[in-house]
Amino acid sequence: MNRIIAIALLAAFAATTPVLAQDNEKPDYPSPNAIVDTAPASEWLTIAPSDLLVMDLAPDAQGDARRVVIQLMPEPFSQGWIRNIRKLAAAHWWDGTSINRVQDNYVVQWGDAGYDNPESGETEQKALLEGLETVPESGYETEATAGKQGNIVLWHPKNQLTDSYSDWTWFESGWPLAQEIGDDTRTLSRWPVHCYGAVGVGRNYSPDTGSGAELYTVIGHAPRHLDRNIAVVGRVIEGIEHLSSLPRGKGQLGFYEDASKRVPITSIRLGNALAEDPSPAFEYLDTESEVFAQYADARANRRDPFFIKPAGGADICNIPVPVRRVTEE
Repeated sequence: MNRIIAIALLAAFAATTPVLAQDNEKPDYPSPNAIVDTAPASEWLTIAPSDLLVMDLAPDAQGDARRVVIQLMPEPFSQGWIRNIRKLAAAHWWDGTSINRVQDNYVVQWGDAGYDNPESGETEQKALLEGLETVPESGYETEATAGKQGNIVLWHPKNQLTDSYSDWTWFESGWPLAQEIGDDTRTLSRWPVHCYGAVGVGRNYSPDTGSGAELYTVIGHAPRHLDRNIAVVGRVIEGIEHLSSLPRGKGQLGFYEDASKRVPITSIRLGNALAEDPSPAFEYLDTESEVFAQYADARANRRDPFFIKPAGGADICNIPVPVRRVTEE
C-alpha cells in the first residue's frame, strides 16, 4: 500500500514544471512566494468569519494596537474543545485575562493566571462557565478510512513514507495532518499536528484534557511530540508577531513571576461577533489545487537562485499553508 502511494505522489510532484530557459541558460524555477503571489483567485477558499477567533491585547508601549487572529479547526477535529471555545468567546470570558506564559522556542500561553500557574500559590481568579464539555482523550485523534487523504501527501526519501511521528503526513481542507495505519491497514487514525503557530488547549495531568479556557500557540520549533497528547484547536493566521516577540518569562515553564509583565487581553471574540464593519476576512490557498502542488514542491526542493542544493523533501511543518487577508476594493 505504501509503495503504491509513493509512486502516485512522486508522479504528482514530477508534473510540476519550471519556466523553460532560453538556449543553455539555467531553468528559471519560481520561488514558493512567487507561486503563491501569482495564484489565480479561483484557487483561494474563503474562511468563514465564524471560524475566526480574534484576540485583542492591550496596546504596546508605543500605543499601537495588537490583534491576533486565529482560525479554528474544521470538523471532525477537536470539536468538543472548539464548542467550548465558542461558548467562552460568546460569554466574553477571556476579557480581562492575560498572556502569562512565554517560554523560549516553545509556546505562548494565555487565559486566567490562577489556572495557568497553580505553582505560584495563586488561587483561581475566574469561575469557568457552566455546561462546558469534558472531552475524552480519544478526541485528540479521529478515525479515517483509506483513500480519504488529500492530494498532497509528503514523502520522506530518507525514511520511506514516514516521519518521526506518523506513518505519513498530508494536507486536507487547508490543514496539515498526520496519520497512522491500523493493524488491518484499512483502519486509519489521523490527527492535526503541532506546527509553528498551532493553537492548543492547556491541560493538567491525564486524564484531564483541558476545557479550552487555557490556550497556547507554538512560537518555536514544531513540538510534534505533543501531537495526540494535547488538543490542537486552530492556528494563528495573523498577528503572531505580537506573541512571539514578547519578553520570555523567568519562572518555571516560562510563566511570568512578576504579574506586571503579563499582557492584558482586552477581548476575544468570534469573527462574526465583532462590532466592526467590515469584519476581518481571510482566505487560504486550496491545498487540493495544482497551484498548491507546485508550491509544496517548491518548498521541498528550493531551486530558485539563492539555493545551491535542493533538499529533496520537506517536513509537514516546513510547508505552511498560505493564508491572506481579503481587502475591500
